[in-house]
Amino acid sequence: MAQRHLDPTDPTAAAAPVPADALAAYLRSQATEFLRALRQHQETGAGAAGGPAESVDAARALRRSARRISGSLHTFRPLLDETWAEELRPELAWLSGTLALEHACQSRLDRLLQALNRLSPRTEPPTDTLVDVAAGSRADLAAGSRADLAAGSRADLAAGSRAAGAARVGATAPAPAAPATAAPATAAPRTVPHPAPPARSPAPPEARGNLTVGAAKAGALLDRQLTLARTRAHSTALQALGSARFHAVADKVAVLASDVPLAPAAQTADLRPLAAAAEERLTDAVAALPLVTAGHPYNAEALVHGLSPDPAPHPQDAPWHQVRLLLRLHRYACEALRGGEDPGTPVDARLLTAGQALNRHREASEAAAAAAAAARTPRIAPATAYALGVLHADQRHEVEAARFAFQQCWQQRTVTAG
Repeated sequence: MAQRHLDPTDPTAAAAPVPADALAAYLRSQATEFLRALRQHQETGAGAAGGPAESVDAARALRRSARRISGSLHTFRPLLDETWAEELRPELAWLSGTLALEHACQSRLDRLLQALNRLSPRTEPPTDTLVDVAAGSRADLAAGSRADLAAGSRADLAAGSRAAGAARVGATAPAPAAPATAAPATAAPRTVPHPAPPARSPAPPEARGNLTVGAAKAGALLDRQLTLARTRAHSTALQALGSARFHAVADKVAVLASDVPLAPAAQTADLRPLAAAAEERLTDAVAALPLVTAGHPYNAEALVHGLSPDPAPHPQDAPWHQVRLLLRLHRYACEALRGGEDPGTPVDARLLTAGQALNRHREASEAAAAAAAAARTPRIAPATAYALGVLHADQRHEVEAARFAFQQCWQQRTVTAG
């Protein structure tokens, strides 16, 4: 008989109804986190003594709280003031998406450059080469010293001969009234410069391969394109944080931190049916995924239509991205059932693992799209295009691996007993 795990975050696991006060407490806690992150971002984002790392953490905390508030407004919108919720929810989604662009560009560039180094051959420099270089340097040093000594001896000899001839001529000629200059009694010893031995270049790290010409040019092209995109996203985020639209959102969140506008029907409402509806939407979306195909490793399904000239995103990735969003909404609904008052409550590890697999799926999908877009750059060398094609195929394989990991994780929700 099939049995289901007792999930501590399952909305149907608790017998007692969950009142709307739990939702109000959850929204107030997330609004407080939003305001705290906003204050930290203002203190560190303007070049304060916190450094850019703290500014990145503050922006991440802003996105985190904005996503949770927006998702809760979507899931529990029948219990909230309809006009207020419909005005605030898209604004929070706009803010979260705008702040996420810069981080997405940077992580995509890091992922692609790491993949290029992983796919490149790893070769260690031979030890005899370093020995030959050192021996040659010592030989060149000795030869140079002997040549400098010989040249110096010949120069000193010529200078001495000219001085002796001048002395003989002066002995026969009449002596002048006062000598213009006096010749030094002894010449200063000649110093022979010794060139320093060449410094030994460090060996490349083990985790980094020696990039070929095509891979190096591909990396430079990706760096140029994604760095430009990240710079534009950073400018867009700064403009958004200083706009009147953002200040209006911050004012509404500040009011939310103290007062949650609930609907009149929320006085006697139960949060569990709405949370169960969010889980049902997730279950239906997962059921539409090709999990049977994804359960077979190396099925190459993610590479289908890989040579399509259409620059649009891969069509088969859209259902997986939708499941990722629904999984987030389900997880936020489970957090709202706890009211945000007990952060030490154990979180369903299956939901976290499945969410991580879907995050890797999205990152690999977007990285593959970035490699394909770079390969469409006009007038690039064939070796560069080949390296970008290999990189695109590698990221599509990462998409396939993420689907397999999600399938394995999701199937653990049901066990069979004898």
